[in-house]
Amino acid sequence: MRIVVDVTPLSHRRTGVGNYIKGSLRGMAEAAEGRHEIVAFGLVSMRARAQVEEALQGLGVEPRLVSVPPSAHALRTAWSRVGYPPVERLVGPLDVFEFSDWMYPRQRGGLRTTVIHDLVPLHFPDWVHPRTRRQNLAKYKHAAATCDLIVANSEFTADDVVEHLGFPRDRIVIARPGVDERFSPDGPRREGDPYVLMISPSEPRKNFERLADAVDLVRARRPELTLHAPDWVDEDELPALYRGATVFAYPSLFEGFGMPVLEAMACGAPVVASSHPSLDEVCGAAAVRADPLSSEAMAAAIEGALVERQALAAKGPEHARRFTWRACGEAHLQGFETGT
Repeated sequence: MRIVVDVTPLSHRRTGVGNYIKGSLRGMAEAAEGRHEIVAFGLVSMRARAQVEEALQGLGVEPRLVSVPPSAHALRTAWSRVGYPPVERLVGPLDVFEFSDWMYPRQRGGLRTTVIHDLVPLHFPDWVHPRTRRQNLAKYKHAAATCDLIVANSEFTADDVVEHLGFPRDRIVIARPGVDERFSPDGPRREGDPYVLMISPSEPRKNFERLADAVDLVRARRPELTLHAPDWVDEDELPALYRGATVFAYPSLFEGFGMPVLEAMACGAPVVASSHPSLDEVCGAAAVRADPLSSEAMAAAIEGALVERQALAAKGPEHARRFTWRACGEAHLQGFETGT
């Protein structure tokens, strides 16, 4: 098969979606073992092209990037709406086309698919930027109407797609994220005062204010404990930050999967996570769970994680090893092979 994957989101600073795109591409290339051709297609501005090329290095895929003027977003939106020319005009013949959140051009033939990471813009429109809301809601509607297959990153997301988009469950494939090898207990760690780590506190769903209140409650008994909550961490520095954390906290109100939980566990950090069911798969039995609407419950969970720190530090890496990018790639390929 010739599989074309839209990697346009790699033109921005990578968050969960970008990391999933990169990891799943790598996994597909590994799982294909030369049986299939994996093409990474992107419609990106000229200044962002180098960033995408860097992200694709070493993945074993064929880059097919098209440079466009700085108004790339408007061009992608227009292409999705007009539906012409078909994507084959830019990438050649294909057997599978996996479009992204950013655009959904028409194709002449082959399997049509996309990945849905979560339905946050549908359930909680106030939590996202208006452009993200418009873009994703249009993508959901289009995917439900035109896709032969949808890839979901968790059982929770798959069930959400069935319930709220009306897409048949037997045409959804579950391809859970993997965790990169750089996330492991071995290696440098951030030194200094003991800290509770949280990532991306400015996102409304991450629930920073309640966590801050919870840490304040714990600090009444453990004044040495601090809260470290950077909005962005360079990917080269992130493993050391996880390893050095006394506790990694993920009190999110809603997720599709929750990749940072897996990364923290792989690094041996004790994890306190929201009890929302969207995090059940990633947490397994290797995290302390707490009601994300209660600062008191989160404070008690942090205390519990401190008491169980050694046991959690052993459970986490063992649990994380169950999630690999190759398995993610195999799930994609199995779905494509069955669908075609």
